[in-house]
Amino acid sequence: MRVLIISSIYPTPDAPRIVGGAEIFARRFAESLLERGDNVEVIRAAPAPGQQTETSDGIQVHSAPVHNIYLPFTQQRSAPMRGVWHAVEDWQQTASLVSERIRAFKPDVMHSNNLSGLTTAVWKAASDLDVPIVHTLHDYYLTCPRCSRFAGGRACVQTCVGCKILTVNRRRAASRINAVVGVSQRILDIHTDLGLFLDTPLRTVIRNAPTIAPMFPDTERSDRTLTLGFIGRLVEEKGIYNLIKAIAAVPSGAVRLLIAGRASEDEQQRIRTMAPAARIEFLGFVAPAEFYKQVDVVVVPSIWEEPGPIVVADAQAAGKPFLGTSFGGIPEAIKNGAAGWLTGSDPDSLAKSILQIVADPQRVKDMAREKTSKWTFSKVVASYRTVFEDVTQVRQAASS
Repeated sequence: MRVLIISSIYPTPDAPRIVGGAEIFARRFAESLLERGDNVEVIRAAPAPGQQTETSDGIQVHSAPVHNIYLPFTQQRSAPMRGVWHAVEDWQQTASLVSERIRAFKPDVMHSNNLSGLTTAVWKAASDLDVPIVHTLHDYYLTCPRCSRFAGGRACVQTCVGCKILTVNRRRAASRINAVVGVSQRILDIHTDLGLFLDTPLRTVIRNAPTIAPMFPDTERSDRTLTLGFIGRLVEEKGIYNLIKAIAAVPSGAVRLLIAGRASEDEQQRIRTMAPAARIEFLGFVAPAEFYKQVDVVVVPSIWEEPGPIVVADAQAAGKPFLGTSFGGIPEAIKNGAAGWLTGSDPDSLAKSILQIVADPQRVKDMAREKTSKWTFSKVVASYRTVFEDVTQVRQAASS
């Protein structure tokens, strides 16, 4: 099968930047398809002006020029500039490089992921050339310019007028999709509740798989203080500040918190000021497997509709229980067999839940010994290939 993968970011040696889990998935997925004997090409948004085509691990990676006032995923801009950027983004109607590569590569299917900088014009290019489109929902790009449906310190329940205006053409373009995949049922439901993909022939959920190999947890640590771990971006929607407030409310010495992720000196100082008596250690950027070895319980305190947090899948592979909030795909992980607890997202609820965990160390050990998930990335790839085959067969039947 010939698959054209579309992703805003696709890390390569010449452009290694990673912002979130979607681009990690895209690269891993492309390489897995290639290993299975499929032909794969990738188109990403150009990470820099004049970015050249690059071959990475046997895959041609093309960089499409970004026709906007600045490149996506760069430094923070003023609100007026962001408004202009999103307006331009929403009105893009052409994707010349995508059309060119479709004609040259002749893919059986286009698989689109995050679209910032590439725009839904990629769907028009594929549709015009009769290539079926499978789109994976990793974020809320189609209904929110910020892609997060998060504003004013809370998850958005309704779509505001500004977001409706700045995504009107994105939502219309969704009618071109042949199949849509949610990384959780929750992200798929949010889109369908807003009227998207109601006529899409195939709607399904394919959950994220762990990025680390299964681990055998050490349940006999020498330091018996409960070690909590947070890994990810230190931003408000991830709930990091509510977690720090909760840690501040827990008796000193009851727990220690390890934070993995890039944090400036100012950010570290801000966090320490919020919980001056707490045992907090900053690990910086660290390999996930190294992080999970050091913690007893992983905390996922998100306060936005987290689509399908890979950290939960990784915690399960590491044999570590997690404490998570009831947002996005987090509750679905427990429903699907992950070991963990759900809690309210406010600091008081988090603190109460942490104290309950501290009071029952045997339960933590027992949960750590429970079987890890059998949901693997090879099964993810197999599920996507089934979707690809379905949409190509429908297209072939329609044209015969």
